[in-house]
Amino acid sequence: MTKERITMTQRGYEKLLETLHFLKTTKREEISENMGRAIADGDLRESAAYDEARMQQSENEARISELESQLERSVIIEEDSSGGAGLGAKITVKDAKGKEHKFELVGTYEVDVLKGKISDASPIGKALAGRKAGEKVTVQLPKGTADFEVLAVDYV
Repeated sequence: MTKERITMTQRGYEKLLETLHFLKTTKREEISENMGRAIADGDLRESAAYDEARMQQSENEARISELESQLERSVIIEEDSSGGAGLGAKITVKDAKGKEHKFELVGTYEVDVLKGKISDASPIGKALAGRKAGEKVTVQLPKGTADFEVLAVDYV
């Protein structure tokens, strides 16, 4: 595994910790119970339930290992004190057509596009980083460029 540092918000770090705790406690126990039921049913050589539980166990342990590595390599970025957009900022922008968009700038492992959480490493994230309300920015996207005006930068 790579030892590259991962930047993230405090909220993102806490969410990873919660997920890790869930996988180590609740999920492990659930898988153990499933394995116990499959063992109690008898012949394990032809038990689809046992095979499924073993696969779930393997996937869970791999995810635990992945999360532990991410947490070990994480660097929590604090709010940008200059008032510019930084990790954890909620940014409201207006596009060239006058439509407003809201983004939250997050680390790569916190991305959730459906909730407006965009990576600081994405084209839009890079373009908005450090920007303040009133500034205009042009973003290079795969299908061309997009112009935005930053309306607000908030840390909530």
